[in-house]
Amino acid sequence: MSKPIRILLQTTIPFNEDDWHIGRFSLLRNHLLSLKDETGAALCEVTTRNRETNEGGSDPLLSTLDASNFDELWLFAIDNGDGLTKVDCQGITRFRQRGGGILATRDHQDLGISLCTLGGIGRAHFFHSRHPEPDAERHVPDDPFTTSISWPNYHSGANGDYQKITAPRPHALLRDEAKPNRLIEFFPAHPHEGAVGVPDGEKHVSVIATGQSKVTGRPFNLIVAFENTDDEHGNTLGRGIAESSFHHLVDYNWNTDMGCPSFLEEPPGDGYKRNPRALEDIKTYVGNAARWLADR
Repeated sequence: MSKPIRILLQTTIPFNEDDWHIGRFSLLRNHLLSLKDETGAALCEVTTRNRETNEGGSDPLLSTLDASNFDELWLFAIDNGDGLTKVDCQGITRFRQRGGGILATRDHQDLGISLCTLGGIGRAHFFHSRHPEPDAERHVPDDPFTTSISWPNYHSGANGDYQKITAPRPHALLRDEAKPNRLIEFFPAHPHEGAVGVPDGEKHVSVIATGQSKVTGRPFNLIVAFENTDDEHGNTLGRGIAESSFHHLVDYNWNTDMGCPSFLEEPPGDGYKRNPRALEDIKTYVGNAARWLADR
């Protein structure tokens, strides 16, 4: 019997009840824990935590992640620039160099901008004030409703609704194993998603899913996948996923009855309440991601 996949779900912010702390990813955690392997045993072991700091200001786990027994890091970057130190990034880099899989996601404008300090998968994220999208024509607001948020802020729909996604080519992350020849079609929507893309100079990296703004009709990247590859030091790097928004995975976007921080301005949608079967696609994706990042 194979060992369970050990997954760390972590935010880049300390606990704050009125923010997107790790407790607001409980439906994701519970779904990962519900997955079974081919023998019927639990597929995953899941640890959840918010950012903590030691005397040097670094996170004691992220900065030594390569020495842990985790197979995967699912990193929810929710900070405004202080979410990762240089030492944290070094620990995460060494983790990937030893084959660890990483899912890194953020949100609009500069939310999660500490990912800029993380090489590789971090470079797939584009922000407002640092490392913007290469296409300067995209440096304009897409969501016109929440005027306090600037680009990148792709409007894929209301929280609680779902969006239709497009796959440029079939990928294992998007396959529906229960229905041969079908790719998943729906992802949770969000009024202002961030921007991701293939970093310059990276090989074996591709955009595998795109969305479309409900306001401007502009297409935008949802998921960038990093395949296994060898670095210049001879390390076989673990697989990686860069996503445009952590709202694809947070409780509120799967079930708006779970609540949200008080600063959220937009009224929720009811797409998933009207069509709960559409929620199965994001759950299928989560299972695919857990297996794919671990190369199972």
